[in-house]
Amino acid sequence: MRLHLVDDGGHKPIYHAPTQPFRLLTMATPPPPRYALILAGGSGQRFWPVSRDALPKQLLRLFGDKTLLELTVERLKGIVPTKNILVLTNTQQEATVRKLLPQLPKDNIIAEPEKRDTAPAIALGVGWVAAREPSATMMVLPADHLIKDEAAFKTVLLGAAFAAESSGALVTIGIKPTWPCPSYGYVERGRRALLNGMQENVAVYEVARFREKPNPDLAEHFINQGNFTWNAGMFIWTLPAIFSELSRHAPVLADFVAEVRKSKDFAATIKKQFGKLPKLSIDYALMEKASRVLNVEATFDWDDVGNWTSVGRYLEQDAHGNQHNCKLAQFEAGGNIVFSQTDNHIALLGVQDLIVVQSKDAILIASKSHAESIKKLVDALPQELR
Repeated sequence: MRLHLVDDGGHKPIYHAPTQPFRLLTMATPPPPRYALILAGGSGQRFWPVSRDALPKQLLRLFGDKTLLELTVERLKGIVPTKNILVLTNTQQEATVRKLLPQLPKDNIIAEPEKRDTAPAIALGVGWVAAREPSATMMVLPADHLIKDEAAFKTVLLGAAFAAESSGALVTIGIKPTWPCPSYGYVERGRRALLNGMQENVAVYEVARFREKPNPDLAEHFINQGNFTWNAGMFIWTLPAIFSELSRHAPVLADFVAEVRKSKDFAATIKKQFGKLPKLSIDYALMEKASRVLNVEATFDWDDVGNWTSVGRYLEQDAHGNQHNCKLAQFEAGGNIVFSQTDNHIALLGVQDLIVVQSKDAILIASKSHAESIKKLVDALPQELR
């Protein structure tokens, strides 16, 4: 297998084609420098009233004294040097992100000038890394996932990095589905990929195709087939490989990457050009079209913590199924989720399956069956509570 660096349709590649074939990684070859791009933007609607536009899920302390963003950075220990961890956020959240991550160099945190979906965000990251090390391996990770088995996570990420370096393919991490969820994208896997030097405990598969979010019946069909994984939005690739694919399938993004990489005024270039990029997901813009994509099976626990019912699974639970993080009294009340940021004692009487959340300035009382609709409620709130 060889990685070819192409110039597609006159678009100038970042990397000049080498006179010798690109040397893919073997066990005897030192790995290239490795970088991680953490995507830490997004809005704060699903976890209202604790979350706000300037304080989304990844900046909340839902599971202890550390935020999901801090935990994401900590998990990279032993995988990526701290100086090579880059965080992309937005202007509303930048100050908080910087306060949470003082260990990162100042230049390793930047804010998108506006929201443009994952393809432009990742293209910005590719150019950002390329300006530092054009031969690097790059990992793209969301900031808002809960993963507790750090040892397994490290094994999988390092295996995925080796797969990317030794094959020239784009690599995704696949989560084994536990139920027919209609809210996730799915990856259909093909045959097992055989890569020389790959650890036996890291399973790698060829990707047959990406599937959009299915209806519940189709999602159940996917699970019954046994060769589908959830698309967790974790990607690993070498910079020569990702730029080659962008040049073929997303030349506008490739041009942006090249401009960012060569820019002498990084901030000014992003401010001027980022808003002109199309609003596209990385799956639609690139992954569904790429010439070769591999899927590494996750052996670690994973939760994208999509709403308050997800949080409830990690809270203390009483004999009546009430999940809570605070002082709670109940009488003939069960199956409720109670989360409070105050010291107030909360009492439940004769209620079932509610979500009760108290922040310092607001209270939410909702049916658990409407957990996914909380973001719609936020649109009806006064601006100062959003």
